[in-house]
Amino acid sequence: MKNPLHYQLSEYDCGPTSMLNAISFLFEREQIPPEIIRNIMLYCLDCYSAEGISGKSGTSCTAMMFLSNWLNGFGKIGQLPVSSCYLSGKSVLIGRESYVCDALRRGGAAVVRLYFEEEHYVLLTGIDGDRVLMFDPYYQTTSPEPGGILIVEDHPFSHNRIVPAEYFNSEGTGTYALGPTDRREAILIFNDTTKLTAEKTIEYFI
Repeated sequence: MKNPLHYQLSEYDCGPTSMLNAISFLFEREQIPPEIIRNIMLYCLDCYSAEGISGKSGTSCTAMMFLSNWLNGFGKIGQLPVSSCYLSGKSVLIGRESYVCDALRRGGAAVVRLYFEEEHYVLLTGIDGDRVLMFDPYYQTTSPEPGGILIVEDHPFSHNRIVPAEYFNSEGTGTYALGPTDRREAILIFNDTTKLTAEKTIEYFI
């Protein structure tokens, strides 16, 4: 059984929440071992605020890279059919030939760092034409600016936003922009049992 995706509990835990949502999106509840939940929470929220308070600046890129590598290792030892790839810089974009879109078309998920007033982690779960299906863990009841971004309430297991792809590739700091190229970051995550490949299905080529 799948669980609905969930919202962050504070102003700071978008990183671990999005990583946990990726696992929830990809795997049945009964498949998910407690070690993944523990380690996602253990490795995230590692940044200190200007006042020296632990966790109040969220999760660092270093922590996300480490977590991606840990997930790969966890999959390789046979604990869960999971694999992960960490992307940074110019490799992170939304487009026909991008690694992120390829992962989404193959049934994977992507946790990306973008801007929502400040740096913020969200989960991408699919592509619908020139729009991206996204779960934003920051709960709100009104549609964010700019226009064209839709709030969705009837797909709790996959997404709560439908965002035009053009917004992501902005190098600015507007809503849902990936921002400056050299600061971009994405973690691609797959359920290796359900991942589409050339060997498994012709759908991979379409």
